[in-house]
Amino acid sequence: MINFKKEIATKIAKVTNLNEEELEKYIEVPPNIDLGDYAFPCFKLAKDLKKSPSIIANEIKENIEIDKNIIQRIDVIGGYLNIYINKEVLIKTVLEEVAKKNEKYGYSNIGEGKTAVIEYSSPNIAKPFHIGHLRTTVIGGALYKIYNFLGYNTIGLNYLGDWGLQFGKVIAGISLWKEEYDFQNDEMGSILKIYIRFNKEEKENPELTEMAREYFKKLEKGEPEIVKQWEHIRKISIDNYQKTYKLLNSKFDSYDGEAYYNDKMDAIINELKNKGLLEESQGAKIVDLEEYDMPPCIVVTSAGTTIYATRDLAALKDRINRYNFDKLVYVAGSEQQLHFKQVFKVMELMGYEEYVSKCTHVPFGLIVDKTGEKIGSRKGNSVFLEDILNESIDKVKNIINEKNPEFEDKDAIARKVGVGAIIFNDLSNSRIKDEIFDWDTLLNFQGETGPYIQYIYVRTKSLLNKAGYIPKIEAIDFNMLKEKEAIEILKIIYMFSETIQNAADKNEPSILARYLIDLSQSFSTFYNGYKIITEDKTVQDARLFLTYVVGIVLKTGTELLGMEMPERM
Repeated sequence: MINFKKEIATKIAKVTNLNEEELEKYIEVPPNIDLGDYAFPCFKLAKDLKKSPSIIANEIKENIEIDKNIIQRIDVIGGYLNIYINKEVLIKTVLEEVAKKNEKYGYSNIGEGKTAVIEYSSPNIAKPFHIGHLRTTVIGGALYKIYNFLGYNTIGLNYLGDWGLQFGKVIAGISLWKEEYDFQNDEMGSILKIYIRFNKEEKENPELTEMAREYFKKLEKGEPEIVKQWEHIRKISIDNYQKTYKLLNSKFDSYDGEAYYNDKMDAIINELKNKGLLEESQGAKIVDLEEYDMPPCIVVTSAGTTIYATRDLAALKDRINRYNFDKLVYVAGSEQQLHFKQVFKVMELMGYEEYVSKCTHVPFGLIVDKTGEKIGSRKGNSVFLEDILNESIDKVKNIINEKNPEFEDKDAIARKVGVGAIIFNDLSNSRIKDEIFDWDTLLNFQGETGPYIQYIYVRTKSLLNKAGYIPKIEAIDFNMLKEKEAIEILKIIYMFSETIQNAADKNEPSILARYLIDLSQSFSTFYNGYKIITEDKTVQDARLFLTYVVGIVLKTGTELLGMEMPERM
């Protein structure tokens, strides 16, 4: 497919004798279609060329070699070159590329031969999946799929919280109160109730805390019965999470949690010591980071125990050895920014600068209601993600029953729309912003929502079904797609691959989500302005094929976000 930006940059480079790749980075897409298809800001060249932007713009326009197969015309406005590309070439380029690649349209091999490791979700076992883990799961799941689509060998890590004193509490609580709970029918729920009860009662009875410590010591020492009990709790937790992961289309290649690194922490502590990085401070062992404007990284507490940072250092060292990654992405909340800065700096001081430069913390905001209050509890009880997903599915089912009670496959469609609404609501705005959770907004079929995109996709399928065929590319008269609205759609479709790469470069799935909204809205405008099914078959074929192309891109794009597309609504 023709790379219009590259072609424009090549021609500007010949006039200015500046670096072609650098010039390509400067090229923009104007906010208004009337200002051209691309814009080149000559302000960027003023320093190098020692001329005013307007003079540079006019000189480039006068001297640039215009290939009518690429550039239709160039206008100068202020210090900008406004470039209009050949629309017929754009139409032909896009439609032929989609016809050739179909569902693979937008795919890139940019990551071929490279490994991208993504750590995401990472809930604490022995508890049902809390809504607080929705964002890391959905953002990480989208990045996993996006990197895969770009040709990377992508590895998803679910770094489970499967170690610590809380398991001493759970096992102690089970030994005390198991007979009081319905383990046979609701094992996961019973474990949670015991854990909550233990935390409450130990405040009044410190002996319980000591009992939990004793059980955790037994677990650390590897007492067979206690380890067996812990392994069982871990297994049923993962089995429980799998139901939620299946709904969210999330995939993991490893469930190695904190416990996996228990026998690897001594090595990292000794390495820190041997490299002269470990210091004593108030009975604790630390790495002093004052020089880097950070508090010390505690490696061993004054009580002689390792902590989260110790395990993350051991985990990073293990991942270097195991995966030899080109990218390692940690999808974790904004509140962990200091933690990751400390871990990365310590690893850098240990001599692993090359790998640290490939590590990225991808932070995100909270989930809040429309009043701005954090969603974490409801009437004093935890909010579980499975309950939220099922509630969304039920709400969609109610909408279907109200509008079309005889509709077939209600359950399957309600699941796709209900879950898709939750996923898209999370991904539709910059991840660093708090996600506003509002049922009225996220299930709106007319707003900038997941159900709206699914509705537009279903409309494309309906049109193709009504026509009864998908035209062959050889039958398309490209001159039948000269309407401004059709060109706008084609320009958006042309940007699909670049959008996916941009989302990966910035670890920002919202870039793709917003793109899908733009495409859906553009197609809706075209559909409302022009008949797709017409008496003129030449016109119909061209518009039908454009409809087919829109459907392909919407389906591919939403699947990269983790959504499923219904065929009917």
